[in-house]
Amino acid sequence: MMGLAGRVARVLGPKGLMPNPKLGTVTTDVANAVKKAKAGEVQYRVEKNGIVHAGIAKASFSEEQIYDNAKTFIDAIIKAKPAGAKGVYMKKISLSSTMGVGLKVDSSAL
Repeated sequence: MMGLAGRVARVLGPKGLMPNPKLGTVTTDVANAVKKAKAGEVQYRVEKNGIVHAGIAKASFSEEQIYDNAKTFIDAIIKAKPAGAKGVYMKKISLSSTMGVGLKVDSSAL
């Protein structure tokens, strides 16, 4: 299928939507991929500047669910810190809706 996706690579590539085996969007084990997706596996993207994007909640989630998801996600980011990284790993945290204003989060509160 990658040959077919290659035809639209000029459009999908710059948007970051190309299928990638490293991200799990290309796999031969479809059943396992579906199970992970239904279990709530979150995939996040990192920009060149170090900005991390991920969906952690829906508008229908309660305040506690959003807090738990945010805390779990931030813990996962901290665990993914490379051993060679020095200094402050996370400088700022903000949450926003899809097209909304970002709200600053006090990282010490988490």
